[in-house]
Amino acid sequence: MSQPALAVVVPVFNEERGLPELYRRLNPALEGVGLPYEVICIDDGSQDRSLDVLREIHKKNFRWKVISLSRNFGHASACTAGLDHAKADAIVLLDADLQDPPELIPELVRKWREGFEVVYGFRTKRKETYFRQLLIRGFYRTLGIFSDFPLPKQSGSFSLLDRRVVEALRKLPERHRYLTGLRSWVGFRQVGVPYERQERWASVPGQTLPKLFGLAADAIFSFSIIPLRIATLFGVFLALVSFGLGLNILYEKLFTNKPIVGWTSTMLAILTTAGMILMTLGVIGEYIGRIYNEIKHRPHYIVSGTLGFD
Repeated sequence: MSQPALAVVVPVFNEERGLPELYRRLNPALEGVGLPYEVICIDDGSQDRSLDVLREIHKKNFRWKVISLSRNFGHASACTAGLDHAKADAIVLLDADLQDPPELIPELVRKWREGFEVVYGFRTKRKETYFRQLLIRGFYRTLGIFSDFPLPKQSGSFSLLDRRVVEALRKLPERHRYLTGLRSWVGFRQVGVPYERQERWASVPGQTLPKLFGLAADAIFSFSIIPLRIATLFGVFLALVSFGLGLNILYEKLFTNKPIVGWTSTMLAILTTAGMILMTLGVIGEYIGRIYNEIKHRPHYIVSGTLGFD
């Protein structure tokens, strides 16, 4: 078989009900591109029949290949596994839940043919709960403030990456991987394509609130040291306030006859200072924890089996 010019990397976690629909919609979209293609599905330790469904799809279409991971390593690691195994000239990252429409892939390819090396989708609308949308807007605003370089808003992993971009990403060794940020960090010519994000086809959200907060922490602490600077500024501010209060107390003790009554203010100062110290230690701990994970040099993922690869 000739080398595919286009590969679609699809991380899969508990998507057995939606995979047949993904197969039905993705194939026509890829056939319309007019390029040799392959679809690489990464089963990220699914606990349902997702792996069995993928095997059945491979029997029907040899272009659909399967990588099975030994356990659930997370979305970013599954995408990394797909990028490591894809050999095409352009690679599309597409989630299996069909919130990102496969029908947009021809438009991504068209932009790539125009010379753009990164073509990412950005969401103009999202069909999610108001609370979840509020959290997501807050995340992007916070990330925009903290990031050391511009990051596209309302953009996830759905994108097309040129071979050069993929090779650049593969050289980045960090374990806490926020792929959207890494994609922006490597540079190259980038352009966004707008689309309306749909509801999930069948599965329940894989990104629970704790996972979303973890992703937000990875995004912020991996691309900025501003939280450390904020902690330092808080420390300087509290030191100046304490110095000023100390001068005031000393003045009243030496030059006035007013009694120094300060139980309430003392407790308030102690609690405020203690809270700030704990918050600062938490911020430092986030960075130290990431350093600890990096120096262990554990692999991003472990493959338990493949299907369709030479």
